[in-house]
Amino acid sequence: MAKKNKSLKYGVIAIVIILVFVIIANKAGWIGQGDVIKVATEKAEKRTVNEMVSASGKIQPEIEVKLSSEVSGEIVELNIREGDIVKKGQVLCRVKPDILQSGYDKAVASLNSQRANLAAAQEQLKQMEATFANSEANYNRNLELFNKKVISASEFENIRSEYLGAKANLEAQRQNVIGARYGIDQSQATVKEASDNLARTTIYAPVDGVISLLSVELGERVVGTAQMAGTEIMRIANMSSMEVNVDVNENDINRISVNNEATIEVDAFRGRKFKGIVTEIGSSAKGVATSTTTSAEQVTNFNVKVRILAESYTDLAEGKSELDSPFKPGLSATVDIHTQKDNGLSVPIQAVTTREINAQGESTPPGEEAASTPTDTPAGGPEANASTTAPVNASLKECVFVYRNGKVYQVNVTTGIQDDQYIRILSGLEEGEEVVISPFTAISKTLKDNTAVEKVSKEQLF
Repeated sequence: MAKKNKSLKYGVIAIVIILVFVIIANKAGWIGQGDVIKVATEKAEKRTVNEMVSASGKIQPEIEVKLSSEVSGEIVELNIREGDIVKKGQVLCRVKPDILQSGYDKAVASLNSQRANLAAAQEQLKQMEATFANSEANYNRNLELFNKKVISASEFENIRSEYLGAKANLEAQRQNVIGARYGIDQSQATVKEASDNLARTTIYAPVDGVISLLSVELGERVVGTAQMAGTEIMRIANMSSMEVNVDVNENDINRISVNNEATIEVDAFRGRKFKGIVTEIGSSAKGVATSTTTSAEQVTNFNVKVRILAESYTDLAEGKSELDSPFKPGLSATVDIHTQKDNGLSVPIQAVTTREINAQGESTPPGEEAASTPTDTPAGGPEANASTTAPVNASLKECVFVYRNGKVYQVNVTTGIQDDQYIRILSGLEEGEEVVISPFTAISKTLKDNTAVEKVSKEQLF
C-alpha cells in the first residue's frame, strides 16, 4: 500500500512538471503558436490633416476704456450701473466741486480786478497825454524865445526839464497800460484753468459702449490722476467685438500667423464651438515662474489675441443691443488655432513610434541597450572586471508596424504635420497598407520586426 501511494505521488509530480514545461514552451513559441500578441489595425488612407496649436485664456472686449477722475473728491452723483449701455457724451458721474468752484470764483474776481486796473491805467494815460501836449507846446514857445535871447538860459532849462519829465511819465503810463493788458491775459488763463478743473468734476462717456466694470459707489472718495495713478472709477467696453486673450508657448509661437483661423470653445457654452481669427501676436515674451521655490525655471509664453467672429453666434445675439454681447468679460475659453492644412497619406498618431537603430542596423525600443560582443582580453587582465555590455551608438527613427499575413513588419517612415487624431506620412508607406494602432504598449515596446500577432477589432482589446 505504501509503495502504491509513493508511485502515485511521483506520478502527480511528473504530470505537474510536464504541464509547466508545456506552458513555458508554448509561451516561448517552442511548441504551438506561443503567446501571440493581439493587435488592432487600420489602413493608411489619404485624409486632410489640420495642424493646430491649443491654448487657453480669458474673453475680453477688443476695445475697453478705463475711466478715472482727474480731480480728487467725493462722488456726489452716479447716474449709471454696471451693465448699462451708454452713449458718447452722456454724463456718468460727478465729483464734489466745492473747492474747485471756489477757485474758479476767485480767478473770475481776479480777472475783473485786472480789467478795472486796465481801465484806470487807460484813463491815466489820457491824462498824461494831455499834460505832455501842454508841456510840449510850452517848450516849443520858449525855445523860440530862447533863440531870440528873450529869456535866460536858466528859465529855458527849467521849461525843458518839465517837458522831458512829462514825456517820460507819458511813456511810463503807456507801459503800465501794456502791463495791465498782460495781467488780464494771465487772469484769463487762470480763469480757463479753473474752469477746466471745474469741468473735470463731471465725467462724460468718451465712447459708445457698455459699463463693463463699476468700481465705486455714491459717496466714495476718489483720488485724481493729476499727480498720481488715481482711482479707476469704471470701464466702458464695446461688447459687440469680443476676443480671447491666450498665452502660447515659445515652442508653438512661430507656427502662428495673423489671420489664422481658430476654433473656440467657451466653458459657459458647453458643446458649442465658435469661429475665430488671430488678430494680434505679442512681439515680446512674458515669463512666469513655474515653482515657488526657484525662479531659475521659467515658462516663456507669448500673448495672442483671437477675435470671436460674430457670424458664429448670431443666434445668441438675437434680442440684444448691437453694443452688447452674449459673452461676458472674464469667461474662460480654449482656442485651437489652425496653423497648417495638408491633404495626403496619414495614419492615427498612436501608430507611429520610435526605435533606436544601432551601428549594426538593429532596432530596439528607446532606452534599451544592445548587448555587445565579449572582449578578447585575457582573464585577469586590466579589463577583467569591466561590464560585458556597453551602450552602442544609436539614432532614433520613426516607424510603424505593418500587418501582413499574421505578422507585423517594422517600416521606417518620415512624418509631417499632425492634428489631434492623425499624422501625415511623407514617405515609407503605401496607401491601403494596414498599420498597427493598438495596444500602445505593444507598439512602443513589445513589437519587433517579423513578430507573429493576432489581428482583432479594437473593441476586443478593451
